[in-house]
Amino acid sequence: MQFKRNEIHELSIFLAIVQYRSFRKAADHLDVTASALSHSMKALEQRLGVRLLNRTSRSVAPTAAGTALAEKVSAGLELINSGLEDLSGHYQGAAGSIRINVLKDAAVLLLRPAIPIFQQRFPNVELEVAVDDQFVDVTAEGFDAGIRYGGTIPEDMIAIPLTHPLKWVAVAAPDYLKNHGRPAVPEDLHSHHCIRIRTGRGQIYKWEFERGDDRREIDVPGALISGETDLAINAALEGVGISYCLERLASPYLSAGRLEVVLPKWASMGPPLSMYYSSRRQLPFGVEALIKIIRNLNGL
Repeated sequence: MQFKRNEIHELSIFLAIVQYRSFRKAADHLDVTASALSHSMKALEQRLGVRLLNRTSRSVAPTAAGTALAEKVSAGLELINSGLEDLSGHYQGAAGSIRINVLKDAAVLLLRPAIPIFQQRFPNVELEVAVDDQFVDVTAEGFDAGIRYGGTIPEDMIAIPLTHPLKWVAVAAPDYLKNHGRPAVPEDLHSHHCIRIRTGRGQIYKWEFERGDDRREIDVPGALISGETDLAINAALEGVGISYCLERLASPYLSAGRLEVVLPKWASMGPPLSMYYSSRRQLPFGVEALIKIIRNLNGL
């Protein structure tokens, strides 16, 4: 069976309905009416001679035939989109380059896994990465975009989340906790050696903790101050004191038992890392492609 262009469009609509399990939500996503989607699906089912969707007044779900079709169509469209991205990259990025300014934490968490994929797909796009934990005016400094934590990006910039909200925890080596005791509540940190954080804006960061609706901000003591996460985590590994960092950055050491979460019932959910750029400039193809890769790797 050969599909015409409008029938391929109907299959895309079908996938959206399956994804959202709702005609209304799919219609909002596609910027059309729910009635139009319903007519398209009825036409597709009549043409194929099989029922694809089970509809009730409250929900929509694919039939067994619909589920099988959705899996195959999704795989086919992903292949088509990948081919179009590759082609677009070869032509649009052949003579171009992009420059981005990123936090070191973002370079480790986001760019390290994304760059090999980006370069494989778009070998003719030149990517320059400046790693800088100091806050930078990306437009004034000639960068196409930057990556920072969502809460620190100026309001006049366009920001696109690259991750889900991020969890912050206090961690320490088992030997440190054995020798100095384990804090029971955030205020107990006042009697511990803490590795303090200096932010990119030059401020000493107060550690934030949440437990349900209870939110606390602790101005911790400590003789060591670092603006660099690797140094702070390494100091914690050596038993110097308690460090405060993204759980994802400490995860390998937590899994290996070299670090422990100090206050397991207390943590803080912070804003996601986001790509940001000037609203007055057109987003270069390479930046847009990199955003898609990073978001896909992070389940967005």
